[in-house]
Amino acid sequence: MSQALDVLGGLSAELFLKEYWQKKPLLVRNAMPELTTLLEPSDIKELALEEHVSARLILQKGKTHDQWQTKNAPLNAKDFKKLPQYWTLLVQAVDQHSLELAQMWEKLSFIPQWRRDDIMVSYAPQGGSVGKHFDFYDVFLVQGYGERRWQLGQMCDAQSALVPNQPLKLLQDMHVEFDEVLHPGDLLYVPPGLSHYGVAENDCLTYSFGFRMPNVASMLDRVSDQFADTDHFKTPVVDIARKNPSAMGEISTDEIEHLKHALMHSLSHSDCFNDALMQLMSEPKYPDNIPDADPLALDELFEIAEDGYQIQLDPASRLLYRQIANQIEFWGNGEKITVANDKARELKSLADGQTLDLNQEILSSAGIEYVLDLINNAVIMLIPPQDDEDLL
Repeated sequence: MSQALDVLGGLSAELFLKEYWQKKPLLVRNAMPELTTLLEPSDIKELALEEHVSARLILQKGKTHDQWQTKNAPLNAKDFKKLPQYWTLLVQAVDQHSLELAQMWEKLSFIPQWRRDDIMVSYAPQGGSVGKHFDFYDVFLVQGYGERRWQLGQMCDAQSALVPNQPLKLLQDMHVEFDEVLHPGDLLYVPPGLSHYGVAENDCLTYSFGFRMPNVASMLDRVSDQFADTDHFKTPVVDIARKNPSAMGEISTDEIEHLKHALMHSLSHSDCFNDALMQLMSEPKYPDNIPDADPLALDELFEIAEDGYQIQLDPASRLLYRQIANQIEFWGNGEKITVANDKARELKSLADGQTLDLNQEILSSAGIEYVLDLINNAVIMLIPPQDDEDLL
């Protein structure tokens, strides 16, 4: 029988994926109690002022608070003076600045790493909001500090009516079908397209665990780059089998279909397509958050191994893999490494989110040179013994 998960209110991952994922919302009380004391509003405000941090201030103005303004990073201390009564601070990728928060992804490990976006944290005083809206991605909203009231409504799409002349994509109408207050530790899963509206009941922090999917335009753009760099695809397409003369200015439906078939055949039968997608999905969203690594030699790695170090995937980096015959193809931050099956055990464990002790067993493994290469490229990070995991 599948394991019941506390984070899903006792549902198994299989049942959640079948009944709820990308279909309908799920409310779970006290799903992540670890987040209730992890961060406070002052932590988020301080982080928002740091260099390279992506943050936004959302301000509600006007007599009826229906005039919205946004201020994007870089933010400074002056931005937090003379604020209106209602406002919200959004800070992206907070998991890339706190190892303790990054470890919370393990609670949602039934969704693969390549689908992850980041963990955004929103802070708002009482009444603060970002309006009635919808997103094109999956999100798990977890209340950390304080309370927030959430209303859910109808499913929306790109044709849904929006409020004109506002800096935010706000819905004109929302038909409320769910109305609940989330307390510290509570979780609300919201599928793509579902309208939602959150208002702070008091000073509160909300964690948004976002999961992305690539759009067709991004995939085509990346694939076209790969094809353009491959000489094979610069050879002209073979002409259609011509039986009758054609009008000089006409291109027929058969000719269009012939060209389309040639393009689709190349997409379906070329490693360029696979490489393009793996590169796209393994690229970090916030590369500025990846620290500069101090290059290590193998003997130096052996030397510090006796000091109790651990290794794990850097929270700002991505490491994905796929099986190809008797090899495994790894993609770390957009770069490919092909590894034989018998040398891939540690890398697979790291890509799957495990933290490994840097001990003699790992150092004597067949794939240690690949581990070292990823450490030197800041895909894998070294954790000193008894290190304070919270980097805020």
